[in-house]
Amino acid sequence: MVEKEKRLGNQDPTQSVILPFSKSLSDEAITIYEKTGLQSYPWQKNLVKDIMAVDEDGLWVHQKFGYSIPRRNGKTEIIYILELWGLKHGLNMLHTAHRISTSHSSFEKVKKYLEKMGLADGEDFNSIRAKGQERIELYETGGVVQFRTRTSNGGLGEGFDLLIIDEAQEYTTEQESALKYTVTDSENPMTVMCGTPPTPVSSGTVFTKYRETCLFGKAKYSGWAEWSVSEEKEIDDIDAWYNSNPSLGFHLTERKIEAELGEDKLDHNVQRLGFWPSYNQKSAIAATEWDALKVDSLPTFQGKLFAGVKYGQDGANAALSIAVHTADKRVFVETIDCQSVRNGNQWIVNFLKTADVEQIVIDGASRQKILADELKDYHVKNVVLPTVKEIIMANSMWEQAIYQKTLCHAGQASLRKVATNCDKRNIGSSGGFGYQSQFDDMDISLMDSALLAHWACATLKPKKKQKISY
Repeated sequence: MVEKEKRLGNQDPTQSVILPFSKSLSDEAITIYEKTGLQSYPWQKNLVKDIMAVDEDGLWVHQKFGYSIPRRNGKTEIIYILELWGLKHGLNMLHTAHRISTSHSSFEKVKKYLEKMGLADGEDFNSIRAKGQERIELYETGGVVQFRTRTSNGGLGEGFDLLIIDEAQEYTTEQESALKYTVTDSENPMTVMCGTPPTPVSSGTVFTKYRETCLFGKAKYSGWAEWSVSEEKEIDDIDAWYNSNPSLGFHLTERKIEAELGEDKLDHNVQRLGFWPSYNQKSAIAATEWDALKVDSLPTFQGKLFAGVKYGQDGANAALSIAVHTADKRVFVETIDCQSVRNGNQWIVNFLKTADVEQIVIDGASRQKILADELKDYHVKNVVLPTVKEIIMANSMWEQAIYQKTLCHAGQASLRKVATNCDKRNIGSSGGFGYQSQFDDMDISLMDSALLAHWACATLKPKKKQKISY
């Protein structure tokens, strides 16, 4: 009886950008790793070979390398191979993760692997356990790997040879700003990012942007590899499972995948098949959330208009929006226009002096006073110049209104484009946030003016009619 050949997952990335090289340090790294008694898979050997490629001067060919593999394939084993090699060669390394549990698990795994190699804690290496701040040092070489959860200021003032970004789909621009300079003092630095495609609740944008930059050939000294499908597949498409899961047929089995199957096709495609959706999932405001607030016909309005004026942070544009209460207790918003500041303020003044406006909120430190004075000349009153605290409140109320569906709009294309392509940014020192555009050609001031108008409309208490009794 002829034994049926065992089917294995795809051992080669479905998409990759690898710079040319003739030498790699991967053989030594794999040898060190396999002293633990574990065997590395062909795809892991191939990927480590690409990551550890060196040029004729012994420098890493890829100063940055990112890779995306569906869950439970052993993507972090690649990191452990690098870290065990780094410890043996005296490197100073920082391993960061999004969650404390992930960071701690990696610390435990590297410690366990050193012990499997016959090394003793306290004699051959030193381990410090402090959740979120673990550390391992190999006495023989002085090699160190620190394990931390990421913050917006973690790593500042420290220097490392190897920076690991685990759970890279959650890596934010603020965290990148704090960490990317930590490897610049090294003579031969490398940053490695690993993760899965982001889901609708993922907070990071760096991983996605890095992928796009690599695939479009615009990244220098950078490499990328991924196991993915280019379009959504059916949940029971077994060929797609093998296409995207290189460890299928090893420790990952069809039976294990069958046990996790549910009804969510998109989630299956992202998490198990490595699918990168082409629509924007990373915006602070999701397109589905925004579109759910659209009204098919204009609602019945109640009361006067509230206006919001925002001068962009770069001082290039000014935007004007209005908000008004509806009969069903919501707030309707609409953008009037967004124009270059070179056009002056007259178009704003002309609208506000003729419209039935209850209150006008103006933000933009460099120009708000100028507009307020111009409106005063036209006897336009009820102007508010908000404080930082009030701006933070306006942004928070905007977010809550979207979640609670107390906001509505008519589906303006310009407002939708900006709203569904935005990130959050820090304001103040006590956890406040504002919004910023993900793209240079979209001005966030357009949405900012709408949220200012919404804030005024939602916070101003209507005047009570005086009752006269006889």
